[in-house]
Amino acid sequence: MAVYTRPYDPRYPLVGMDELSKQLVGETRQPLPAEPGQPRRYDSEYRRHGVCNLFVFFEPLAGWRHLEVTERRTKQDWAWAMKTVVDNYYPAADLITVVLDNLNTHVPASLYATFPPEEAQRLLRRLEFHHTPKHGSWLNMAEIEFSVLSRQCLDRRIADKATLVREVTAWEAMRNADATPIDWRFTTRDARIKLKRLYPVIHD
Repeated sequence: MAVYTRPYDPRYPLVGMDELSKQLVGETRQPLPAEPGQPRRYDSEYRRHGVCNLFVFFEPLAGWRHLEVTERRTKQDWAWAMKTVVDNYYPAADLITVVLDNLNTHVPASLYATFPPEEAQRLLRRLEFHHTPKHGSWLNMAEIEFSVLSRQCLDRRIADKATLVREVTAWEAMRNADATPIDWRFTTRDARIKLKRLYPVIHD
């Protein structure tokens, strides 16, 4: 919570990171087009075309977000996504604070498993990780972005990766054009009440 109270500084951006699986499904029958008083109709049967993974990076104070679509969610996929953020989107930042959950791929070791030691170390010098508590991933503001994305963009059948990339890219551009921020009101004091089971009990 204290991390979220830091003032905006482009040299030290605060970025929430999260990932989401999206099942690719296609139609088995041609949907019936919309008519006056009748929405477009789909058959309940569908055809599975695998799963894609989406990484989201969200800077709440700047109202900026970026999505990466990958075929898998391995430690290498995560490492390459982090490298893209460091080198392509925050090349002038001194240190990037990243809020993320405790998934086993979201660790510095993934960078060393993907890049030569010198490159992994270079990237890690630019990154400061803050993991949400176990069962507390909802404290990551990036989850709010995924909720909006799911309602506005992913709540329909998407058959292939190319279409998914095109759709989320358009959604990202729209959200970034509006610089849509998040009004985060959950404080450290709130956390000490709601999450009291996570705080140690100190006996005199």
